[in-house]
Amino acid sequence: MTIKGIIFDCDGTLADTMPLHWRAWQMITQRHNLHFPEDRFYSLGGVPSRDILKLLAVEQGRSLDHIAIAHEKEEAYLPLMADVEPIHAVVEIARAHHGKIPLAVASGGTQRIICQLLEQLKIRHLFDAVVTSEMVKNQKPAPDIFLEAARLIGVDPKFCRAYEDTDLGMRAIREAGMEAVDVREMIVKQ
Repeated sequence: MTIKGIIFDCDGTLADTMPLHWRAWQMITQRHNLHFPEDRFYSLGGVPSRDILKLLAVEQGRSLDHIAIAHEKEEAYLPLMADVEPIHAVVEIARAHHGKIPLAVASGGTQRIICQLLEQLKIRHLFDAVVTSEMVKNQKPAPDIFLEAARLIGVDPKFCRAYEDTDLGMRAIREAGMEAVDVREMIVKQ
């Protein structure tokens, strides 16, 4: 199959952000007395903060403003973002294909954070489209975010390859009918 477009997840795929997100989550869950173990955090990679908070509230029988607390989590993450490093093996794939075929980012993060992160890493210019959680109704593991990225770069999903670092993201890619590449199998910790 000829690949005509490539789509990348961001957190944990293009950028080594997951340990920093975990630090921000620890601050917020302690502040709001929510139980959220680290293994659960990693298993929900790619799920927007607001959806995680809504899930935790239901599971723990709590009434909370999941949107407001999601904003708190973003604010806790912002100062940590200065320490983010690119995941070089994946960024090099984007650089190698830049200008040859259309490239996109499909992230469960927010537009504000993801675009700021891509700019900070000096890689925003590599991507023709950046699709984030606010732009689709159904989040990973639904295929919507990857399908929207394919639509924006003008490539039929069956001709797209997508890179991800979570089980939920891999499921979303496959549901979208795309070739899925699990970056966990190709990344050696930097």
